[in-house]
Amino acid sequence: MYSGDVRPVTREPRLTHPRAPSPVAAFAINGRFYAQPVTGVQRYAREVVSEIDRLLSHQGAQARMILPPTVAPPAFAAIQPSRAGGASGHLWEQAILPIRSERPLLNLCNTGPLAARRQIVCMHDTNVFDAPGSYSPAFRALYRVLLPALVRRGATVTSVSHFSARQLARHLGISPQAITVMYNGREHVFRWNAAASGLPARLSGGRPFVLLLGSRARHKNAAFILRQAEALDALGIDLVVAGGSAAIFSRTETVSARNIHGLGFVTDDDLAWLYAHALCLAFPSRSEGFGVPLLEAMTLGCPVIASDQSCLPEICGGSALLANPDDAPAWQSHFRNLVASPELRADLRGRGLERAEAFSWREAAQGYLDLLRRL
Repeated sequence: MYSGDVRPVTREPRLTHPRAPSPVAAFAINGRFYAQPVTGVQRYAREVVSEIDRLLSHQGAQARMILPPTVAPPAFAAIQPSRAGGASGHLWEQAILPIRSERPLLNLCNTGPLAARRQIVCMHDTNVFDAPGSYSPAFRALYRVLLPALVRRGATVTSVSHFSARQLARHLGISPQAITVMYNGREHVFRWNAAASGLPARLSGGRPFVLLLGSRARHKNAAFILRQAEALDALGIDLVVAGGSAAIFSRTETVSARNIHGLGFVTDDDLAWLYAHALCLAFPSRSEGFGVPLLEAMTLGCPVIASDQSCLPEICGGSALLANPDDAPAWQSHFRNLVASPELRADLRGRGLERAEAFSWREAAQGYLDLLRRL
């Protein structure tokens, strides 16, 4: 079905023109994410920080970023990076970072140091509570202790969707109104260059393909789409699986079929080409904080078929086809209708492009500066 009957988003992040940055006190940024592989969470942090840097530069203000010892300092205009040695990983974040950040601290990747009194922590989702089987026991145990402890210590909490804010409030025992929603943005895809991709030579079969972003995380539900490969093949559709998964995730099943093309790691330029040429993005996740591939696909004119659960109706608005993540006939009906109807594909592209305009990294960055000014 179309998703036009979902409950509307209560706060649209549309930015019609940049606001003048508000004066903000000096603050520090937890730069641990620069030592991590770039997934959706790290993408969020990098893009928000880049926009904060631009806003501070226009304002004539400065901030600090504290980095683990092995990270090469990024180049900024207004943010001054420095490295702090002595440990790595969570130990660095808990023991070294708070000593070096004697000012309000901005943490954009789920966690922060318990010793810091004035800080913002962006908690992206509650998957460690809602989909625990997707994570290793050690990772799950750490987050289940650390997130509530940060709230008890008085951290200002943000999240990336209203759905996630409600879930966090339920698990952490706070009011949803105490959590500020700072959506993901879309501007990063305009830096991608599909013409630089090497995929056309690898995917030269000529059949339409469904794009699936591969992950071993069980809540991503990728195996559900893989199991439909035979039905897709009967429709003359290939299934292209891009990407891999992080070590924090538990193992899940794999499926093989002649029309499944596994690409493994792909570059951003490859993603741009895939979104531009796919019949659709299939996004069957059971639990998401935001689902940035939805926004990337809509921005680049790729139709979306998504799960009707968690935050996905909120993010898609009326711009996608939705289905229950366990209802294979419903997904196959959507695939069938999409491959048969150029009009449906064009309609979804138009809706997606319009919806994507509501999301901006610049607005998220300004929101964080406003919060920091009040700490």
